[in-house]
Amino acid sequence: MFFIDATEVLIATAFRDPQSLDVTAWASAYRLTRLDDPHRVNLIGPTSTGLNRAYAMTTDLAEPLIVAQLDVTGHPPSPLLIDGIHRLYRAWREHVPRLPAYLLTAEETRQIQDNTLLGPGRTSIAPPT
Repeated sequence: MFFIDATEVLIATAFRDPQSLDVTAWASAYRLTRLDDPHRVNLIGPTSTGLNRAYAMTTDLAEPLIVAQLDVTGHPPSPLLIDGIHRLYRAWREHVPRLPAYLLTAEETRQIQDNTLLGPGRTSIAPPT
């Protein structure tokens, strides 16, 4: 879980230009391209019933998405889309090739991270053993 309100404050105070996000690559990674396939199980991203497609088609594609960087013990930080899945879906459906996105650093991600799922004092995800 991430505190999006705190993220927006962080971005406003530590201004940076949005980066360009490849819509097809991210939509594929989040299995948005397979939402209607009943035989697929998404391990990341929304389920076929978990994405409001009608709402997605009303979203503002000019608003940058937010990508966090998760610490994974023993590996470089891993990117994770934390805000903008509906915008990503709309862009993919409308064949928009790129969207603006704010890329947080791993340190910034730790600042806006809710550690409820990780447990007290945990700030990274250990890889499976």
